[in-house]
Amino acid sequence: MTKTILRALAGETQAVPPIWMMRQAGRYLPEYRETRAKAGDFLSLCYNSELAAEVTLQPIRRYGFDAAILFADILLLPQALGCDLWFETGEGPRLSTITTADGLAALKPKDAIHDTLGPVYETVRILSRALPREVTLIGFAGAPWTVATYMIAGRGTPDQGPAHRLKAEDRATFSGLIDRLTEATIDYLSAQVEAGAEVVKLFDSWAGSLKGQDFDDFALRPAKRIIAELKARHPGLPVIAFPREARARYVGFAKATGADCVALDNSVSAEWAAEHVQKDGCVQGNLDPSLLVTGGPALVAETKKIVSAFSNGPHIFNLGHGITPDADPENVHRMIEAVRG
Repeated sequence: MTKTILRALAGETQAVPPIWMMRQAGRYLPEYRETRAKAGDFLSLCYNSELAAEVTLQPIRRYGFDAAILFADILLLPQALGCDLWFETGEGPRLSTITTADGLAALKPKDAIHDTLGPVYETVRILSRALPREVTLIGFAGAPWTVATYMIAGRGTPDQGPAHRLKAEDRATFSGLIDRLTEATIDYLSAQVEAGAEVVKLFDSWAGSLKGQDFDDFALRPAKRIIAELKARHPGLPVIAFPREARARYVGFAKATGADCVALDNSVSAEWAAEHVQKDGCVQGNLDPSLLVTGGPALVAETKKIVSAFSNGPHIFNLGHGITPDADPENVHRMIEAVRG
C-alpha cells in the first residue's frame, strides 16, 4: 500500500502527513473560473463529466496534493430524488421543499437516482484513469441531516431552523426523510466506489446544530448505517466522517460509527483533538481557512503547529472547512511547504 492517504486511513503514523484540501477544486483558482465559464453554470459543470474531471485535476497539477476529491455537489442527490434544484447567482442553492408526508411520498425511489447521477459516476471513471498513480481518489456525499436541512428549507439557513421545526412538529415525516436519504446515500456512494473511488467522505456540515439525543439519532446513527452497509458491500473501503462543529461529540465518533477517520473543523484545537479524538485512529484537519486569505508568518506557524500536535498518530493534513474563494493560491503553496518542509 503505497498511497500516503490510504496508509494514514489504515492507521499508520507518517513522518510527513499526506495533504489535500476541502474545496481544493474551486473559485480561488483562475483555471477553475475559466472552466466554469466554459460550462455555462455550476450545475452544468457538475453534470459535464469531462469538465468536472478537469476541475478535479487542476489542483493536483498545480499543487501535487496526495488526494483528489470528486467535483460534484451534495445537493445533486436530492435533485436525483426528484427535487427541483437551481443556483441563484451570489446567493447559493435553491430547492423545492419537502415538508409534508405527501411531499416525502412523492420522492423517487432510491433506484431511480442513478438515471440522474450517471454523469457523476462517469467523472469518477475518468479520474480513476487520469490521476497520477500515487494520488488517492475520494468520493463523497452529504450526510442525511445536512442534506435534509436544505430540502426542508429550500435553501441554506444560518441555524437550520426549518429542519429543527419539522423535527419537533412532525417527527415521523422528518425521520422518514432521514431514512430515505440514508438509503439513497448508501447507493450513491456505492456507485462511486464501483466507478473507481478509493475512499469516501460523508460531509455533515450542520451536525453541530444537533444536540443530545438528536445528535445520536440524526448524525451518528445514519453515519453508522451508511458506513456499515458500504463496508459490507466493499470490504476494506476507508470512510472519512466530518460531523462539523460536533465539538465534544467528536470524541468517540469514529468508534461509534465505524469511520476510519474523523475530519475536524477549526473550532477545536489540534492539541485537544490529538488527546481526545486521535487516540481512536486517524484524524483529518484542521487549519483555519481564513489563514489562506491572510497568509504570512501566521499561516506557516499554525500549519506547523497542527502537524506537530498530530505527529504521534495517523493524520491527514487538511483545512477545518473548505477553502474560500478569496484565498490566495500562493498561500496554498506556502501551506504545503510548511507541511512537507
